[in-house]
Amino acid sequence: MYAALWRILPGPIWVRILIVVVLLAAVLFALATWVFPWIDDLTTPAQDVTVEQ
Repeated sequence: MYAALWRILPGPIWVRILIVVVLLAAVLFALATWVFPWIDDLTTPAQDVTVEQ
């Protein structure tokens, strides 16, 4: 799979590396911004805590 991706990327090797780094950064940004918080809301039970004195 990675070899096929590498073959379809245009340009010399330094351009391919730059494209892969940008794509990886975009995927990590999307995961941290939307996916992980959404999963956290699904897996974390509601915590309605009240403290009384």
